[in-house]
Amino acid sequence: MNIFGSNVFNDAVMRARLPKATYNNLKKTIDEGRELDPNIAEIVASAMKDWALEKGATHYTHWFQPMTGLTAEKHDAFISPTSDGKVLMEFSGKELNQGESDASSFPNGGIRATFEARGYTVWDCTSPAFIREDKNGNVTLTIPTAFYSYNGNSLDKKTPLLRSLEALSKQAVRVLRLFGNTTCTRVIANVGPEQEYFLIDKKFFEARMDLVLTGRTLFGATPPKGQEMDDHYYGSIKERISAFMKELNEELWKLGISAKTQHKEAAPAQFEIAPVYNTANIATDHNQLIMETLKKVANRHDLVCLLHEKPFAGVNGSGKHNNWSLSTNDGQNLLDPGKTPHENAQFLTFLCAVIKAVDEYAELLRISAANPGNDHRLGAHEAPPAIISIFLGDQLTDILKQIKDGGTVCAKECGTLKVGVSTLPAIPKDNTDRNRTSPFAFTGNKFEFRMVPSSASVACPNMILNTIVAESLSQIADRLEKATDFQSELHLLLKELLEKHDRIIFNGNNYSEEWVAEAKRRGLLNIESMVEALPHYISAKSVALFTKHSVLNEQELHSRYEILLEQYSKIIKIEARTMVAMANRLIFPAASKYLGELAASVRDLKAAVPAADTFAQEEVIKEIADTLRNFKEKTTALEKALATAISRKDLYDVYQNSLFYRQSVFPLMEELRFYGDKLETLVSSEHWPLPTYTEILFLI
Repeated sequence: MNIFGSNVFNDAVMRARLPKATYNNLKKTIDEGRELDPNIAEIVASAMKDWALEKGATHYTHWFQPMTGLTAEKHDAFISPTSDGKVLMEFSGKELNQGESDASSFPNGGIRATFEARGYTVWDCTSPAFIREDKNGNVTLTIPTAFYSYNGNSLDKKTPLLRSLEALSKQAVRVLRLFGNTTCTRVIANVGPEQEYFLIDKKFFEARMDLVLTGRTLFGATPPKGQEMDDHYYGSIKERISAFMKELNEELWKLGISAKTQHKEAAPAQFEIAPVYNTANIATDHNQLIMETLKKVANRHDLVCLLHEKPFAGVNGSGKHNNWSLSTNDGQNLLDPGKTPHENAQFLTFLCAVIKAVDEYAELLRISAANPGNDHRLGAHEAPPAIISIFLGDQLTDILKQIKDGGTVCAKECGTLKVGVSTLPAIPKDNTDRNRTSPFAFTGNKFEFRMVPSSASVACPNMILNTIVAESLSQIADRLEKATDFQSELHLLLKELLEKHDRIIFNGNNYSEEWVAEAKRRGLLNIESMVEALPHYISAKSVALFTKHSVLNEQELHSRYEILLEQYSKIIKIEARTMVAMANRLIFPAASKYLGELAASVRDLKAAVPAADTFAQEEVIKEIADTLRNFKEKTTALEKALATAISRKDLYDVYQNSLFYRQSVFPLMEELRFYGDKLETLVSSEHWPLPTYTEILFLI
């Protein structure tokens, strides 16, 4: 209680330090989405500086989220020299409002050339400033900002998210007015991202080139034990990990991040942390801070935090479950069905709007879950398939079926759950079960988007989700505003929406092969890779959607398309180069040395005992030699494919280049790994040059 939010320039601090008029003005901007009055910046900057200096800050930074998916910052000291050789500690309203950064040095998809470098960072007053401390005693005032080019184009992930929140609120309020709500002026998207991660010992991390350079193991044989015993999930937390979690929580709580849940995940050495819900913008900022803090605190405990989606083959990878809901500024959860969902027309309208949005723009949701790491997970029976569908549960599905069929609508009783033990109380059952295989599941009063990559910012998934739902609500409002009989038109509209879009609803096992066939029969897309997904970003349909709601203009969409394709190619290239280096410099020499020693031992044995039976040794020698030959052939093939990707002029097109990496380079990496992993099982542990999965996953 004493430390929570202690390093945040939050509402309580602002109320205490700002003049009442300034506070009220700023509060209206934050709460009601009004335009920021530039005249208050000077007053806020002075109060913010004094507060930061009291906390020991010497520098401030505009903290932004470029298209790298990470965060960026440039630190400036508060000091200002005086004529007598001393300094003042100054921070102006202009310095709070606006900063400048080199826009050409960040991914920009052609928006900024090298000689056109100017870019701006602009204060986002809806996300509170905060203090960051490091173990060396450096204290920095950190100001969340948007980042855009000299021409006004967005170069970051925050700006489109903020635009999408405005678009969603505008259309949702239109619909609420039709239901007689005159008090709500804003609708807010709330988000709670669950973050999965691995912790490994630093000494093993530093001994593996692949982990250092790519964040995942490019070689590694399956250990004798994996997660098949289900003994790690929710298991007792070891003291070393508990000490890490204690410090992690304290760091996050100081930043006002309500880290709530922590537990072991399914795979060995895998864990999860989940915060309480917040507005989508703040939740996105907080998730970036959670990822940064995970790495920083792990390092202090001689651990390394891995956020890659698939750091270890053969065990579950990591994702990020994005829990998304809608609330009004007068206190309603628009996705709460209440006790009688069949009588709640407003809830059913918003529910149908989401169903329509997900069905019509499934390809955009798939893009929002796309990165090279997630290509290893989706559809691999540890994460939802690449087919987008919605889980609603039996009760809601039954209600929607009744609406679609046009009959009298009634709800199934949830009842109570009794377990047959007299000392345990009966508990009320939820109106839905949970479906862990669904990519987009309704979980009582929110939707859980379960496909988001563990290393990714949640800005893009929520930006897309907000925008597609805004479009659905816009079309619903357009129709209902013209209705002469609202109730009759609403009933007809909901019926039509379900007739057209209920194909997206699936309550079964998304991991099954039967669902893949059924989804194809329904006409649902199955976009298996990131490269296949990305062209949908710049389709005429997508351009029309994003430009209509002023979330992304056509140039911004094309820049993101190019940035993501370039990132894919670069990541696969780095991974392939790392594999070649490990193969040539580590694995091949180690296996060759062991093979030579085995052969020498057979020669020595036969020289000493000519009649000795060396059949077993010779069989092993033959198997290693054959595997090593195949290993070398695949290494050479991968080297040639990499050279082709770099040199061929017909691959200069960003899409064709990334497609070549996907179709020609990536399969060779898989083939090379097969033989490398086989060698690990044949070469003695004394000769093998890399820490094994057993050491990495089970010795922390």
